[in-house]
Amino acid sequence: MLLVLFKRFLGKREFHHPADGDRMSLEVKLSRIRQGDVRLRNQVIADYQPYIAKVTSKFCKRYIDPARDDEFSVALDAFNEAINKFSAEAGASFLSFAETVIRRRLIDYIRKEQRFSRQVPYSAFEVEDDEDSFVNPVEIAQSLERYKAEQNVAARRLEIEELSASLAQYGISFQELVRISPKHSDSRRLLVQIGSILSNNDELLSQLRNKKMLPIKELLEKVDISRKTLERHRKYIIAIALIDSGPYPHLQNYLHTDGGQQGGEENE
Repeated sequence: MLLVLFKRFLGKREFHHPADGDRMSLEVKLSRIRQGDVRLRNQVIADYQPYIAKVTSKFCKRYIDPARDDEFSVALDAFNEAINKFSAEAGASFLSFAETVIRRRLIDYIRKEQRFSRQVPYSAFEVEDDEDSFVNPVEIAQSLERYKAEQNVAARRLEIEELSASLAQYGISFQELVRISPKHSDSRRLLVQIGSILSNNDELLSQLRNKKMLPIKELLEKVDISRKTLERHRKYIIAIALIDSGPYPHLQNYLHTDGGQQGGEENE
């Protein structure tokens, strides 16, 4: 499959918006590609993969990771389709045409994912796009909102799985972390602050990662809290530091807004 070959080139080249001279060169390349130059086709797709990622991220209203997100594969396929269908005689530039094709294929993809075909369309809101076809901005906006929400849920689930694997190196399970989480909001805020101090101190964080132990002695020099309290909440503080210093944007947001936690008496 061509997409497999395309992905072999990803991340290896920098992209720049073509100058006028480059646009003429691109037109020549497209002509040669349509005459059967497969190597040149792969080269063009590889060179323009940052552009494809940018268009896809703009459409999805979030960062698209070319190595992980299915939307990027859809956009790659659409870019290849645009190469096949582009005609310079139509008057539009190739990149403009390619963006339109990418956008339409992403709309189709999201509609399929959300099974919007089973719903009654808001036909009164349909508008004509650049390819003289009708699209529905209301339907698209709702599809994107629902799709974004589902993607966020999936991203949080993946972060929890990755955090669980990291916690296991410290002898901590995610289930245990939920159980030992302080019930009182003041206690949680204090421990989050201590965990943040640890995560933002390179020396202390290095000790934690290398020894897989909380550097209690060094922390006592930086926080106004008893040694007994630090030892009692050792696992919770370690988890906070790992979240704060790791690739967990959803959990970090949850952590620093204190969201979803239960109130009640302090669990000490």
